[in-house]
Amino acid sequence: MKNTLIHGDAIDLAAHVRQGCVELAYLDPPFAVGVQFQARTKRGESRASGKVAYDDTWSSLEAYLEWLEARICVIYTLLSEHGTMWLHLDHRAVHEAKAICDRVFGRDHFFGEIIWVPGNGSKSRRGPGATHQTLLLYGRDEPIWNARDAALREPYASTSQSMHFTRRDDRGRRFRERTINGRTYRYYADEGRAIGSVWADCPAMVANTPLRKETTGYPTQKPLKLLDRIVRASSRPGALVLDPFCGSGTTLAAAAANDRVFIGNDSSPLAITTTRNRLEKAGISFLFQEKTKARETFA
Repeated sequence: MKNTLIHGDAIDLAAHVRQGCVELAYLDPPFAVGVQFQARTKRGESRASGKVAYDDTWSSLEAYLEWLEARICVIYTLLSEHGTMWLHLDHRAVHEAKAICDRVFGRDHFFGEIIWVPGNGSKSRRGPGATHQTLLLYGRDEPIWNARDAALREPYASTSQSMHFTRRDDRGRRFRERTINGRTYRYYADEGRAIGSVWADCPAMVANTPLRKETTGYPTQKPLKLLDRIVRASSRPGALVLDPFCGSGTTLAAAAANDRVFIGNDSSPLAITTTRNRLEKAGISFLFQEKTKARETFA
């Protein structure tokens, strides 16, 4: 397998990717916002005057959901038995999308959800403003979850450490033990606790302000910390990570940094240009497949 970037529609990915070989698929599709998104492509330029990155207008919510379901069906066929799909949406369509995923994967294959808090604040004057986005997780037979990875842990509170972690093992590591239903569990202070399902420590600002090194100017760029955590949570070194709506290439950069192989795809010419520039600047090698060229299977 080789790192690959494809300019094309996600509906055609089965022509490029073998069935059953993807360990993690992260989907960040249009959210059905109802506007065109523009990008900042040069210094001093505002997004309002920049090039169109992609069009997120639809004739109806039903039309959007039909478009989305067709692509989720393709991703389902590409996942391995240990594969997980992360579907990233917001309040506009996430509830309808969950019903679609229940239908495609089977409700028993719903693996959980993550509430991501970008930290942008509320802009609503009518009712509670939406200050979070939702990531739905669906797995195949035995989805990977690297629960002990440091990216999924956070330090215990200082009071908890002083009150409960009073014992040391033969290597000097501080720990506590708890017995639940007859089983004894050991927790180490230096390992930290699981972060749970609400992620508020990956602010969108680091990816969306021109003052930060990470930004590419792409309008809906996600922070690298968020994708680094997702990649480390649901895949193993050497595994194949797929992003069918790769946008600015954050998933691909996170995969490469964690010794995974990636396939990125996007139908937007600007997204492809942005991602190519980002990968090349980072010294990440990859193959490029233009949608107008003959199809070739890469993985």
